[in-house]
Amino acid sequence: MPAFTLQASPSKPPLFLFDFIFLANSNSSSSNTSLTLDQVEFVIANANGVAATTGASHSTVSITIVGASGDLAKKKIFPALFALFYDGHLPQHFTVCGYARSKMTDEELRLKISGNLTCRIDRSENCGDKMEEFLKRCFYHPGQYDSLENFAQLNEKLKGHEQGRIAHRLFYLSVPPNVFVDAAKCGSLAASSSTGWTRVIVEKPFGRDSESSAQLTSGLKQYLNEDQIYRIDHYLGKELVENLSVLRFSNLVFEPLWSRKYIRNVQIIFAEDFGTEGRGGYFDRYGIIRDIMQNHLLQIVALFAMEPPVSLDAEDVRNEKVKVVRSMRPLSIEDTAVGQYKGYSKDGVRFPGYTDDSTVPKNSITPTFAAAALFIDNARWDGVPFLMKAGKALQTRRTEIRVQFRHVPGNLFKRNLGTELDKATNELVIRVQPDEAIYLKINNKVPGLGMRLDRSTLDLLYADRYSKEIPDAYERLLLDAIAGERRLFIRSDELDAAWKIFTPLLKDLERKKTAPELYPYGSRGPVGAHYLAAKHNVKWGDV
Repeated sequence: MPAFTLQASPSKPPLFLFDFIFLANSNSSSSNTSLTLDQVEFVIANANGVAATTGASHSTVSITIVGASGDLAKKKIFPALFALFYDGHLPQHFTVCGYARSKMTDEELRLKISGNLTCRIDRSENCGDKMEEFLKRCFYHPGQYDSLENFAQLNEKLKGHEQGRIAHRLFYLSVPPNVFVDAAKCGSLAASSSTGWTRVIVEKPFGRDSESSAQLTSGLKQYLNEDQIYRIDHYLGKELVENLSVLRFSNLVFEPLWSRKYIRNVQIIFAEDFGTEGRGGYFDRYGIIRDIMQNHLLQIVALFAMEPPVSLDAEDVRNEKVKVVRSMRPLSIEDTAVGQYKGYSKDGVRFPGYTDDSTVPKNSITPTFAAAALFIDNARWDGVPFLMKAGKALQTRRTEIRVQFRHVPGNLFKRNLGTELDKATNELVIRVQPDEAIYLKINNKVPGLGMRLDRSTLDLLYADRYSKEIPDAYERLLLDAIAGERRLFIRSDELDAAWKIFTPLLKDLERKKTAPELYPYGSRGPVGAHYLAAKHNVKWGDV
């Protein structure tokens, strides 16, 4: 078959496979020329703006985890990659390479990560064999994050494992934000793929405010294109968050109600029943607002409140998210309540307070709890309060979205409802974790003589309905990054719009040295959160 060269233009939509086949055959001197299976695979793999030539062998993916000695890599990233491998979702040829400053051998890395690898409960393959096969593909290379020489050595090691195949490379920056740009620079200049794509996953936090976020984005874009940067927020990979668009746009019963005409308020609640537990030093630099609200909870709000996209293509979805985030008012202290957990003793057991952590300054005023009332100034949501609440060391562990609908106009049964005003409204609850579920609270007549109403629940409990184990969020996001699917990753303009909402509040809290309200470890949180909700005529649904 004669040689041919294909190039998908970055300024045009990717061509379909049939377009590539046509172009290939149009360059041939023979009318009956056809692509081999290897060449078809190669064309598909390189449809994202990468030149292709004939004679290509199978492609390979090299996944480098920068910061491989850290907890995130050990507890989340390596286990997610193994789960993908176990379920058959990774390419036939792949390599996983850990990169960090620690001195370690390949065998020491494998031993370090093996204790966190688990097999799927609903598959029959031999777990030990699968694990051994995966670990054989895991290697380690020590190096500094700002060393071009060390990354060049990594590049040579990766080439050895790639064995002349079309090489695609994915770098996961599981490192502190202050070394993002250095690592991206060295990876881009010294270890980019010369034959396939190169992508970089950036782990949060993406700065501390608008200015630092803009500097970080500018620094990354010196060495990477926006299309190469995958800003990961693992909450976007959670099953129930991913299901939001399905719930809205494929069920006629919901989308017509999704507006200020029928919805009274929306609550996004994040609660953990444990404190910082040794991570206080890291947490104290950011606090609960930066750590949870500005990213995880705001992303949920954006997906919940956005307009229907033209399609499910990544850019169409992200365009709508950006629009709704830009419509949100900047937060003020008046629409916020902050708290910090204190020590508490119960039944002879002492639960330490936040400042009891040896890594936290004794005079720290960093919030471990925050509640905020967010408003979206557009035609769909004008006047509807979106209440966000996030906290550590609370009574329960949960993440859920609660949609409280308006009261029924001229309710015929208001006498039967009495003073229980909550029964006069319906509530849709989407429980993200734990025990994933969707349920709708409705009013129902109790069987028997007379007219007595009861509040009943129509529910979908995922554990009862689906026997399949729900994948970890990192699995979905890693698979999407390998596939080049960007829908669940954050674009730079969306990140900028998100920081504009929270930066004025953060600067005010720091400038005024606002002291958080103390609340006992294991309680429902500070009283100020309930006053904030009452101010907007809302009652928290989780109390």
